Amino acid sequence: MAAADEVRWMDRARQGDRQAFAKLVHAHQGAVRALLRRLTGGQWALTDDLAQETFLRAWQSLPRFRSEARFGTWVYRIAYNTYLMHVRSAKSTVPAGGADAGDAGDESIASTGTDLVAQGEVQRMLMRLSPPERAAIIQCYYLGLNHEEAATVLNCPLGTVKSHLRRALAKLRDHLGEPVNESESDEPAEQHVRA
Repeated sequence: MAAADEVRWMDRARQGDRQAFAKLVHAHQGAVRALLRRLTGGQWALTDDLAQETFLRAWQSLPRFRSEARFGTWVYRIAYNTYLMHVRSAKSTVPAGGADAGDAGDESIASTGTDLVAQGEVQRMLMRLSPPERAAIIQCYYLGLNHEEAATVLNCPLGTVKSHLRRALAKLRDHLGEPVNESESDEPAEQHVRA
């Protein structure tokens, strides 16, 4: 969806146009579900419930949306907060099980068996990270947000996001047996943890 179209649909949705909001949901639901699926460790039913709750909260919060961030960034923050509220209310941690790599609807999963095994290994590695580290990796490397946008979504200082990313990348590299390069750029690179 082009930025101008998104702004137009946002304005109409704020005026109560449900069809305009449906277009926004359609444009962002895949990324929101991918975020929630990774946060929940691939629990599909929970992902669906949290996504539905996310968009319901977004609809209810539209009058308060000030357009200081893109709609996508704003809805990712709602999704992340919805996930955190679920974890707090359940008073438990997300199981360390991996995602079901056989979902044909996930565009990020390649069709070869070797790629499916790699996808499962990446998910298992992500689940070994602390929740804040995993969230930072997901925001920056899976959703492609820059550090400032990730800080907005995660509702934490920019330096905290960078610290979570550094620790997470070090843990992932350690697991893979690769040396850590301390001189790397602060911005995510496409060749890192893409699945």
